[in-house]
Amino acid sequence: MSMQGDVCVVTGACGFLGERLVRQLLEDEKLAEIRLLDKHVRSDLIQSLEEVRGETALSVFEGDIRDSGLLRRACRGAKLVFHTASLIDVVGKMDYSELHGVNVTGTQLLLETCIQENVTSFIYTSSIEVAGPNANGDPIINGDENTPYTCSLKFPYSRTKKEAEQAALQAHGEELLNGCRLATCALRPMYIYGEGCRYLLGHMSDGIQNGDVLYRTSRLEARVNPVYVGNAALAHVLAARALKDPKRRSTIGGNFYYISDDTPAVSYSDFNHVVLSPLGFSIQEKPVLPIPLLYLICYLLEVLQIMLRPFKHFTPPLNRQLLTMLNTPFTFSYLRAQQDMGYAPRYSWEEACKRTMDWVASQIPKERERIKRK
Repeated sequence: MSMQGDVCVVTGACGFLGERLVRQLLEDEKLAEIRLLDKHVRSDLIQSLEEVRGETALSVFEGDIRDSGLLRRACRGAKLVFHTASLIDVVGKMDYSELHGVNVTGTQLLLETCIQENVTSFIYTSSIEVAGPNANGDPIINGDENTPYTCSLKFPYSRTKKEAEQAALQAHGEELLNGCRLATCALRPMYIYGEGCRYLLGHMSDGIQNGDVLYRTSRLEARVNPVYVGNAALAHVLAARALKDPKRRSTIGGNFYYISDDTPAVSYSDFNHVVLSPLGFSIQEKPVLPIPLLYLICYLLEVLQIMLRPFKHFTPPLNRQLLTMLNTPFTFSYLRAQQDMGYAPRYSWEEACKRTMDWVASQIPKERERIKRK
């Protein structure tokens, strides 16, 4: 069902996924207005969107997601909220209070605002990390939303994303001030890649400094299935259409969906190599140290971190949960999203890979120059 004439809010609109989602909405829908909410909204982004916005108005709302006044202004008169804003921290650098404040409290405040301002649909961008893997590294191969899996999340980022997801799903069916009901759903994308992916840039930079040899931190058999950013954005648009459709609203409301595509399942390290090898990068055959030894080193570094905490802020470059995540087979199907909301990848693996590789290739000269100046 079309969202023509609606007003929507995109939080985290300047982020990797948020920006692509805004462009997807401008391409696929004839919205009356898109409201871009982020801590800082780049002027160059607004200028680039002006060229493709057509009749859709673009409005900027800058500030903290925990600012209830800002949220009220942004949501007033809107029909739909895409909540992509989040603090992402996979190495444990940020304080837990800050992560919780933005990821959980910010989500709760936004949901409360939707109820007060009669916003009828809310789509939460969750993460594959809310599913695991668990500390034992138990694998999931081609899992789905009903796959049983026992996981006690210890990583602060994973815990806050899980808590925020639960808040979003529990808000489904809440009565709005005008007597209507709020419909919510959550999308759990796999590792998202594509043009603008800062993690790919980080691995590329490390590889350049290592003589164009990528580091291996994942075992070959630890396969995962990343998703291209264009397909992840498309899934959000389709979820919004489904929530607006009375026939599908009751089906997907209150549920979460894994979002993947037809990207081949490989380990995280080998995925980096697939994208970067045509650009002249090779990869280490094995990790520098055996995985069990790396796990022990991570444990010792975490102990050191605790001991130094009263005196110095120290963040280990690798921790046990991240090491486990990088070395656990963890793949999921998008069949349920296909059945319930009509999701099918728009971008093939070949096109997604080429777009990503072309973008990375454009960044290599700048990165080599930056490293040379250091």
